[in-house]
Amino acid sequence: MKKLFFVLVMASLLLAACGGGATEAPAASNEPVEIRVWGHQAPAFNEANQKMFDDFMAANPNVTIKYETFPWDVFIQTIQTSLPAGNTADVILIPGGYTCRYAAGGQLLEVPADVMTLDAARDLFYDAPLGGQTCDGTLYGFPAEYNIEYGGAYVNPALFEAAGVAYPPTWENWDAVLADAKKMTVLGSDGVMTVAGLHYTNSDQLFTYFLAGILEQNGNYFAEDGKHFNFNSPEAIATIQKLIDMTQKDGVVDPIIFNAESEWVGDSFAQGHNAIGVLGSWYAGDAKIGYPDLKFDYVPLPPMMGSEHKFVSVGGWGYVVGKSTQHPDIAWKLAAFLGADQANVLFFNSKSATIPAMKSVAADAKYVEAVPFAAAVLPILDAGAYQGNLTDPDQLAYEIVYPTILDAIQGNLTAEEAASSINEAANAMVDAAQ
Repeated sequence: MKKLFFVLVMASLLLAACGGGATEAPAASNEPVEIRVWGHQAPAFNEANQKMFDDFMAANPNVTIKYETFPWDVFIQTIQTSLPAGNTADVILIPGGYTCRYAAGGQLLEVPADVMTLDAARDLFYDAPLGGQTCDGTLYGFPAEYNIEYGGAYVNPALFEAAGVAYPPTWENWDAVLADAKKMTVLGSDGVMTVAGLHYTNSDQLFTYFLAGILEQNGNYFAEDGKHFNFNSPEAIATIQKLIDMTQKDGVVDPIIFNAESEWVGDSFAQGHNAIGVLGSWYAGDAKIGYPDLKFDYVPLPPMMGSEHKFVSVGGWGYVVGKSTQHPDIAWKLAAFLGADQANVLFFNSKSATIPAMKSVAADAKYVEAVPFAAAVLPILDAGAYQGNLTDPDQLAYEIVYPTILDAIQGNLTAEEAASSINEAANAMVDAAQ
């Protein structure tokens, strides 16, 4: 069991080697303290966090950690109401894209310089996940993982074998992906699709690949003022057209049956209803727990609209401290223990099968051994950037971009009409927030 002194000294040495900024925290008193931590109900995350909580309490006998988790929808609603009201947990494992929203409202504490400086954090973490915890040049938290919904797909070896398709696939371009997907698409006797060759019509994926497609063509989805959007561009239209063509011309998925509300890509893949499931790497950890007998691999996808990978990320889950905490020193000590200690970060990413936000963990052979599927995306992590201030990322992704592009894929809008509609609604959202 690690002793507290050892943890703090090692963290200090690590951060000093990466540019300085961390010093040993003041010794805690022996007065009993309860620290509340909030997170969402994700089995892989919860198992990993509980082990680290137990280690922290063993090293700090006066501290009791109360870990409260919520279903996703309840969790989002809880932080949306509780943070502004100043009635929140001491430490929150917060979703990517939410930190700056609440930091701007004064509801989160800045990371103290004696815990970590922004320069030290830049040396430790990849740009994309760190961007989700950095607001106007100020560090507000430690990224726990690199949320990457781009660059990889789950493949089912049994379906590849049944269709006589080479396995594992090594696709040079999206034409090769679609060629394999067509061979594995299955229709029933009534003409209804029972197996999608390629399931990409999920909400996160349509949003992620829409933005990536623009960037891969060297476009920009922000307008010149950096606040409004430019979704009515040739690059945006071409990307939407590609997403339409994969269904209407190539026929690799029926978007009426397969979407975020029906045959969600992860469950559908686990049930053998799609051969190639485009989904974030985070799903592997949950799949191994929820479907222990499922055989699958996670393989690289080539760039969809260009010759090199370019994508953005919501950042990733991260540890932040609420401004209402009565124990900021201990709260930050715990947040750093969870998110800035290399050994603990290695454990968390290995146990939860998440992609590391910390560069040294991504390069650690122990991590690659524990999470072999991560090899699909590790080479492209440097190509990712933080998505920027999207005003309301959830509204943009799930209420504007996803339903509009899905409507186009289903044949109800042209690519031009979809781009125009997204552009108008997204900029109205920005105007309404000002």
